[in-house]
Amino acid sequence: MGSLGVINTDPAIKNLVEFAFKNEGKGAYELKFFCQREEILDFFSYNIPEVVIINFSDPHINIEYICNHIRDDRWILNFGIVGLFSQERHNEEGLLEKYKAINVLNMLETSRIRSHLVKSVQIIERNYQIIFQREFTRNLMDGASGSFIIGNDLLAVPLYASIGATILAQRGLITPDNKMHLQLALGELIVNAVEHGNCGITYDEKTIGMDKGLSVVDLVAEKCKDPAIRAKKVDFQWEIRAEKSLFTIHDEGKGFDVKAHLKKVATQDMLSLHGRGIKLASMLSQELIYNERGNQVTLCIKHDSMVEHEVPIGFSKEQVVIVKKGDIVLREGEPSDFLYYISSGKYSVFHNSKQVGILSPQDIFMGEMSFLLNQKRSASVRAETHGKLILLQRKNFVNVIREHPHYGLFLCKVLARRLVRSNDQNAALITKYKS
Repeated sequence: MGSLGVINTDPAIKNLVEFAFKNEGKGAYELKFFCQREEILDFFSYNIPEVVIINFSDPHINIEYICNHIRDDRWILNFGIVGLFSQERHNEEGLLEKYKAINVLNMLETSRIRSHLVKSVQIIERNYQIIFQREFTRNLMDGASGSFIIGNDLLAVPLYASIGATILAQRGLITPDNKMHLQLALGELIVNAVEHGNCGITYDEKTIGMDKGLSVVDLVAEKCKDPAIRAKKVDFQWEIRAEKSLFTIHDEGKGFDVKAHLKKVATQDMLSLHGRGIKLASMLSQELIYNERGNQVTLCIKHDSMVEHEVPIGFSKEQVVIVKKGDIVLREGEPSDFLYYISSGKYSVFHNSKQVGILSPQDIFMGEMSFLLNQKRSASVRAETHGKLILLQRKNFVNVIREHPHYGLFLCKVLARRLVRSNDQNAALITKYKS
């Protein structure tokens, strides 16, 4: 990602941001601070940023004017925003409601800058597709879907939960109050997936650990000393439908007896250290569905019909393709009159029967090179997991580019990022070969 724009005039906030990136960013990001209206708008228009940090509580910047400009200029709308705010001046719910028309992916109270800001940017960078998904998917299909792969880092869990809940709140599908409740519920369920699923921490182990003054973070860290446990991941997926949204959390643990556990949780107080996530999720959701094994839970959120929100204007008849592990989704030598938008899943790319790459939602598109060059497919693609793809026919895609020219620039950036990654991989192989 490299360069990050920071909209701020407060010296104390500037120091906190610089300290965070110096210690956690490890020199990977160049911070550019802006405070004058003209230089801020020039930065948006000509630097084509991917992530911008904005101090929404800065009294010396006309934040409302800046955000209205972002909202009204479709050319610059598609970048992710990490918001900073002071609890003395604002509250998170009010800011998200006021600025729901722009792409705010996370809001951080200033006391969390040191601990959470760099993690927020890194999560967005690793899941690059979410920067563009709000605007882009609205013009390609009704609703949207996506996924995160989460490691066993409990400090990062609130960030993923916040992004998941903010997606619905910004689209006007749930109220700000329900946004906060959803964020808490998702956070608790993801923590459960890490704590009880991947790390296998039992009810009794947690109780004993708490009695000794240990935190859940301590217990997870101890378990993750085992490389096999440390390597496990949580798959967090969401799907926005017409009247409801689904959040699915899948861990790599052994699972548990769902019925017995739910019965036990039902007898406990909301403030209990055990079962709080399930109670919160049950109160908020339309449905809470576990798989038979007990290592996957789906939270179903009904959209609030009283909340005013934009109606998707895209291609309502665009084909959704559900794939299973092992499915061949593209074949080398076939015509290339369509491409795929990658909603979820992991895919291997093969050329002349040799694996040459891996694709995921972070890559956004599949088959775009031969599609753009109007050539036959140069590689085959096989699904390595279950997934979801959106089939985009040439005529429809070209019409979208005509109507929304800035998507052409967006596609250029996607290709450029992939070229940089390919160059890095080639350089690593050459270095390895020479050594």
